[in-house]
Amino acid sequence: MAHIKQTGRGRQRSATSMRRALRREAPTTVGLLVDAEDFAAMRHYRTFTFDDHPEYLRQVEGLLRTLTGQGLHTTVVLFDPQEYAEFCAETDLDPDAHTSRSRFTSEIASAGATLAYTGEPIDTVIPLLVSRAVRRATWEYATMLLAGLGECADCGQDIGRAAFDRASHLLMRLLDTAGPGDHHIVCSTPTESEQLLAVLHTSREDADGPALLPSSEGAEFATVLAVGVALETQGGVVLRTTAPDTPDRVHGWRLHRGILLPLTAGEVFSAYCTDADTGEPVSPESGVEYCAGFDLGADEPEAHH
Repeated sequence: MAHIKQTGRGRQRSATSMRRALRREAPTTVGLLVDAEDFAAMRHYRTFTFDDHPEYLRQVEGLLRTLTGQGLHTTVVLFDPQEYAEFCAETDLDPDAHTSRSRFTSEIASAGATLAYTGEPIDTVIPLLVSRAVRRATWEYATMLLAGLGECADCGQDIGRAAFDRASHLLMRLLDTAGPGDHHIVCSTPTESEQLLAVLHTSREDADGPALLPSSEGAEFATVLAVGVALETQGGVVLRTTAPDTPDRVHGWRLHRGILLPLTAGEVFSAYCTDADTGEPVSPESGVEYCAGFDLGADEPEAHH
């Protein structure tokens, strides 16, 4: 076999090629200032050189498209200036430094709400990212509430865990009974400080097949419902089902002492056709049937206390 000697230029090309290959393996994270107020807060830093928020958004969109065009997996994360300042104070970093912003972006991407970028316009990315951040904050708050409830004085069970188990059971009962179609489910649970809201999208192709349940959305929904179960608040659940060649169907339940009780068709109509802020009636949607909630009581687990 002939011996081939690699020249210096050949070794350089080989190293460059390997670095490019490695670059394609490395994910990229971009922190995004979604509104003008957050953008204005960052302008206090000398090293943050942008002075126009719309232009900043256009440049970010261009960067995202370039990175995606290079075949790089790119993630967008919500950049919060207040959290950034607190992070720099806790870690003794200079907030007026590019490296500090980069490190903060990396840190929040590992634990916060993120969005994988796949080429969408920036005007589409922003509401999706904000929605995901709100969902994440709601889930974290609900989880904190459940964790702080402790054990039942009567039976010794962890109240939060028992409530989550029951909420998961109720959710699966609802999905099993809802039948085929695309399902949009909303859970509203009041607490002392705020109204928690969870939204879940699922689909089911036929009556015998399982519901396709996104694991993260399912856990978030069950956690918010579990808060209502544990605190025995007057929350509620609304299910809207869309199926081919049939009107959309809307069902509703009220949460009472840890059980979802069906609403009547009239109660569902009233709840769906009333403005939540003003109490004024809202015109019903055409092509929508307002239906009573179906019974979810079968195989209901025993309460933990």
